[in-house]
Amino acid sequence: MAKNTTPASAPALKPAAKLGVFTLMIMNIVAVVSLRGLPAEAEYGMSSAFYYLFAALVFLIPVSLVAAELAAMFPYQQGGMFRWIGEAFGSKAGFLGIWLQWIESTIWFPTVLTFGAVSLAFIGLDHVADSHLAANRYYTLAVVLAIYWLATLISMKGLGWVGKVSKIGGIVGTIVPVIILVVCAGVYLATGGQSQMNFHGDFFPDLTNFDNVVLAASIFLFYAGMEMSGVHVRQISNPAVNYPKAVFGGALVTVLIFVLGTYALGIIIPAKDINLVQSLLVGFDNYFDAFHLNWLTPVIAIALAFGVLAGVLTWVAGPSKGILAVGQAGYLPPFFQKTNKSGVQKNILIVQGLAVTVLSLLFVVMPTVQSFYQILSQLTVVLYLIAYLMMFAAAIYLRYSMKTAARPFRIGSRGNWLIWLVGGVGFAGSLLAFVLSFFPPSQISMGSNAVWFSVLIGGVVLFTVLPFIILAFRKKSWVNPSSNFIPFHWQKDAASQALLAQAREEFEAEQKNAAAAD
Repeated sequence: MAKNTTPASAPALKPAAKLGVFTLMIMNIVAVVSLRGLPAEAEYGMSSAFYYLFAALVFLIPVSLVAAELAAMFPYQQGGMFRWIGEAFGSKAGFLGIWLQWIESTIWFPTVLTFGAVSLAFIGLDHVADSHLAANRYYTLAVVLAIYWLATLISMKGLGWVGKVSKIGGIVGTIVPVIILVVCAGVYLATGGQSQMNFHGDFFPDLTNFDNVVLAASIFLFYAGMEMSGVHVRQISNPAVNYPKAVFGGALVTVLIFVLGTYALGIIIPAKDINLVQSLLVGFDNYFDAFHLNWLTPVIAIALAFGVLAGVLTWVAGPSKGILAVGQAGYLPPFFQKTNKSGVQKNILIVQGLAVTVLSLLFVVMPTVQSFYQILSQLTVVLYLIAYLMMFAAAIYLRYSMKTAARPFRIGSRGNWLIWLVGGVGFAGSLLAFVLSFFPPSQISMGSNAVWFSVLIGGVVLFTVLPFIILAFRKKSWVNPSSNFIPFHWQKDAASQALLAQAREEFEAEQKNAAAAD
């Protein structure tokens, strides 16, 4: 990295607010939980719980713990995955990691917005017509683009708007609906309703059926995003004790939401009739019809759509902001560093929107909306898993390359065996899901397999090569004079070491002041 990639001084830090265990646990739940994926696992009946628990053990918990340790190591150095991976394997690898996190979220938008379009289709009272409308690819395309660009325009106004909508939407559009769904299932069974799920079925799935394993691999992305809470580890009193409580508490509630929500759908919809895109709304509609409360279907549909908008707003503003910070440190051309009067990364958002528009046009070439939904979901999984593989490897590597670094939260009080266990399990689980994600699921009509492999493999190659092409043309003039990016620990030049020392001193002073105030 060039010597002039950092400003003359590190930024002054504001006193850190303290987070309680319950607050952080709720933050984890809202950040991770999305109801759009429930139908994918409802096909497996009782064994769906096995997949949720398996993914939690080999992915959710390792991600949470590893991210906590990495975030605690670098409490005042910005960059997230760019920082963590870059400290271990260099700036190019770090740039690849944060690039994949950003591009993954960009590809994710059409899939989650497809769910939003379906929700809006069910606000009518003729549910047969609503179902046909939800399956119409041209309707879905129009709504996806309309909601996304609306979210982009709102994001341009700044994080104030984004925060307000996201907070309300997370509760109204996710937490409340899943509670209603589970309560409806309980009341339905208690009043003599006939369950479509065989409660005597096997908990352990038939893993000899390779097709079942392939479709279930996408469950890993249900838990993606928990690593973002790791940035708050220094804002917790006694993090070595309280952070694990928040992680395991949030993980437990998250798993319960997924398991109970999936079972609630399986109770009311036969497995053979489950549609990955529509079945959540159909499940609500069937319950309300049984209770003669059909008027509630449009209400739930609007709530779910609002939840989608809230989630999209959060992700439109979040990863792109990280890309902006890294870009201003000299990793992206000046065009991508432009901000509006609110300090929002306007050009990045516009380019991101154009990419979402192009991806959404795949509607016209895929045989069904459901197949489009599945292929983009798989591409999202594969790209994000590459970043996770790098993150797990970085955590283990840094135990040896930065032996003496302070770790306020540490996986294992002594030695490195526990980081090898946790990081190794997370790496192996991510690698398994990565490999399985390339196989097309037989349960869904994908049309030609050539289209599946072309989009999936071509997309992975394209999006992993692009950052290196960008870096090949990197110039010193790309460094923004206003950038406050703190150097990596392996930058041994005098200027970098001075900035690191100054940033460390300012952070330690801020911590002492916060402790004195308490």
